[in-house]
Amino acid sequence: MPEKSPAAFIESLRPAGSKRSSKRDRIVDVFLRQEGHLTADDLVDLIRKEDTRISRATVYRTLAWMEAAGIARKVDFGEGRFRYEHSYRHPRHFHLICKSCNQSMEFLSSDIEQLLEEVAEARKFTVSHAVVQLYGTCEACTTGRPAPARQASTEALFARDALRIAIATERSGREFYTRAAAMTRDARARMIFERLSTDEDDHLERLEQRYAQLLEAEPDLEQQPPFLFFKGAANGLFSAGVDALRGVTSDKDALMIGIRCERGSHRFFKRYGEKFEDSEGKRIFLEFADEEREHLALLIREYRNLTRRDRGRPEAMA
Repeated sequence: MPEKSPAAFIESLRPAGSKRSSKRDRIVDVFLRQEGHLTADDLVDLIRKEDTRISRATVYRTLAWMEAAGIARKVDFGEGRFRYEHSYRHPRHFHLICKSCNQSMEFLSSDIEQLLEEVAEARKFTVSHAVVQLYGTCEACTTGRPAPARQASTEALFARDALRIAIATERSGREFYTRAAAMTRDARARMIFERLSTDEDDHLERLEQRYAQLLEAEPDLEQQPPFLFFKGAANGLFSAGVDALRGVTSDKDALMIGIRCERGSHRFFKRYGEKFEDSEGKRIFLEFADEEREHLALLIREYRNLTRRDRGRPEAMA
């Protein structure tokens, strides 16, 4: 999917019938260049450094327009005033807020997302937006050690963690298919497992190169705390399948475990990839979902062929 420019992003979210405004476009452009969470007054100060003719009232009206258009999100950190963050290449997320230094830190969790969806569905409740904020004391305030001088952008953290999850999944998938090939008696099924193990190796190499390029662009990313939290994904989505192979007694069982793993992996990456706003992390998830779908189709086809062979029927063409 081609990446939208900031201008294209603004146009795609512009309410139908609204008119273009050079002042509004200038304000939106300045807003989208910022990281973090800005108050309305912060944005006024930034705008006046570039154009003193733009009034405070115009900035306020534009912020309201951006919120309605989905360009800006309003957040409340308990300071008695609202702050705003932009949605351009910036996934929906939650916040940790330190009450000692007022610093806010972002994170995303699929488990929290899923729980919120389950609660809303159980109550037949239509959700317009969700806010999760955890208040407490940050590590720097607790220990007295200074916080990192520079915080990476949410987009970079998102891409880093998406790549880490994909890499862990490829490594666990490679281990699964290597073990499955070693224990499979049927020659054709073994060939399929060996092919998928090679595919995992190739995909893993590409992902690791992509990760190295990301770190080359932002060397301090490794020292930044996690942004994405996905329960059960840290060790790769095939790790449970590797364990399940130990109790397998037939080639069909091994294929079925592979099918379950690939189906679960495809659903995981597709489901959450489609939830994210346009970003590198979103593209990583959706690309991976496509690869897992291809593997799933291959395993299902081979499972059916093996079933036919076991029954003495002619094979379907692969």
